[in-house]
Amino acid sequence: MKSTVVITGANRGVGLALAEYYVDAGWRVLGVCRQSSEELVRVADHVFDGIDVTHPHDVARLAEALNGQTVDLLINNAGLLRDEALGSVDFDSIREQMEINAYAPLRVVEALLPTLKKGSKIANITSRMGSIADNDSGGRYGYRASKAALNAFGKSLAMDLKPQGIAVAQLHPGYVQTRMVNFGGLISPEEAALGIAARIEALTLENSGGFWHSNGESLPW
Repeated sequence: MKSTVVITGANRGVGLALAEYYVDAGWRVLGVCRQSSEELVRVADHVFDGIDVTHPHDVARLAEALNGQTVDLLINNAGLLRDEALGSVDFDSIREQMEINAYAPLRVVEALLPTLKKGSKIANITSRMGSIADNDSGGRYGYRASKAALNAFGKSLAMDLKPQGIAVAQLHPGYVQTRMVNFGGLISPEEAALGIAARIEALTLENSGGFWHSNGESLPW
């Protein structure tokens, strides 16, 4: 029987590249997104579109659709990057990033807990910009704070889920050439997906809770 992976934000960018990777690796891929894409429809075994992971009723619909199934790997990939300038900070923008980047992954894990079994894994796609120790340039208040919160949530999830045999990782994909950064990144989504998949493969209960770059570098909190 095929292993099953659920990927949020799977319609483009890193999420789509991960969907393509896991299909090629023989997995059953379930893509979750607000609005599907032709590329995702061609790749995924099933697409759950119209799912906004910040909306409790949408996440509940996803959980209901997956009721009775086993999810071997959950990748919380959906995210939002915005900038705020000191002196004109947009708190609504910060709040929105917190909802998407931090609260939504926790909401999805909470809802899908019945589908996760011993041996399942959770990968939270975070950012090294969520590292407080690594912040040497300031700015990006909402993005930094939301990814730092996601890292904290992920660490707690790792502790709480370890007795159930479920491992959790916080993974920075790298500076990826996606719409989020106006395609100005250093590596392709496919390269990022390869690195992320390698880190997931290496994830165990013994190293659960870590914060890694997709290239394998352990990142500071």
